[in-house]
Amino acid sequence: MKIVKLNASQFDKFASTHRYRNYYQSSMYANVMVKFGYHAQFLGIVNEQNKLIGATLIIYKEIFMGNKMAYAPRGILFDYDDEKSVKELADKLKKVLGKQGFMILRIDPSIPLSIRDSDGSIMNINNKGNTIIDNLRRSGFEYKGKTLFFETEKPRWEALVLLQRDIREIFAKLDKRTRNKVRRATNSGIIIVKDQNKNINTLYNFVGAKERKPLEYYRKICEKFEGDVDIYYAKVNTETFLINSRRNYEKEIEYNESLSNRIQDINLDEREKNSYLNKKIESDKIIMSYKSNLLKATDLLKSNPDGLIIAGAMIIRYDNAAYLFVEGVDDDYSYLNPNYLLKWQLISDYNSQGLKYINFDGIAGEFEKPHDYAGLNESKLGFNSTVTEYIGEFDIVLNNFAYNLYKKLNKKK
Repeated sequence: MKIVKLNASQFDKFASTHRYRNYYQSSMYANVMVKFGYHAQFLGIVNEQNKLIGATLIIYKEIFMGNKMAYAPRGILFDYDDEKSVKELADKLKKVLGKQGFMILRIDPSIPLSIRDSDGSIMNINNKGNTIIDNLRRSGFEYKGKTLFFETEKPRWEALVLLQRDIREIFAKLDKRTRNKVRRATNSGIIIVKDQNKNINTLYNFVGAKERKPLEYYRKICEKFEGDVDIYYAKVNTETFLINSRRNYEKEIEYNESLSNRIQDINLDEREKNSYLNKKIESDKIIMSYKSNLLKATDLLKSNPDGLIIAGAMIIRYDNAAYLFVEGVDDDYSYLNPNYLLKWQLISDYNSQGLKYINFDGIAGEFEKPHDYAGLNESKLGFNSTVTEYIGEFDIVLNNFAYNLYKKLNKKK
């Protein structure tokens, strides 16, 4: 086995047909990252017959006394089933990269460990998954473990929706709360528009603070992935929002009055009276909510008569699938559920284009206990999503002396 350098076209040719291919392992992504302080190189792994059997993009920076820290995003593209081959790969990485001043390499291959339903129940298991983890660990890779949240460079858990079904069937199988939120968003006057001009400035209003990446980063994603990037926005039609808010308010007032009249009926027994009373209490709460919406809608129409964009998303199309690269919503209008309608529009559009699935990106791997990411999970899993659990993240130390010294001097950091 040898490790050799590849050029971009050699790497892309191999990576595009590998079973674990992904858009992070591409020259397009490399070209983005070199614009933001990283260096990049493509490595090939060849066997004794000089056949290419593996490859990876690594991005890296000098971080300590000329020593470099490297990362193979969603790589290395390699067959990890055989322990002997993995051990040989680890030894070659230490020799080749160690001589180049690398002190550590991080990898997180896009190898599924399990496939689950939206409730977290296992549907399928990769029988080789735990073997691969053990092979890596025995070969000197430090395993970060089967993490549940966002402790690693890339999410260990992702939610995706299978698209190659009738769109009516897909909608019918959405969680009831998700269907209701999609409908409420529509009734509130939310419309979804595809930005043909790919205006990154508008998108950045919703994702900049959350993602903590510069505006130029998203511009470069659009530029380097060229025609494979889509940008969508959720826009509230302020006139429709006001009309529907007034209608909902007036309709609930009418219903509330009918409940008041029923409560006064002397022919009702105690059980029936309590039932109507509970309904009225709930209606009172709804009226307060609708009244608040009506006031907001009135002000919003005055200040934004032509409508207002309140959410956005960027999608990368790769290998006959769509990937939600980033999304964001104006917190002041999240109660209108624009992100739910936006996701449904993506499902509908990419279904009509014949794509295999849409990947909604990272979720938490905790499906039972309460946690801080419950809202995030609901916004993605409610679409009857299929969950992919990946094997996780590994580090291999390439220069023990430099790395141990770096850790000692940066212990607090």
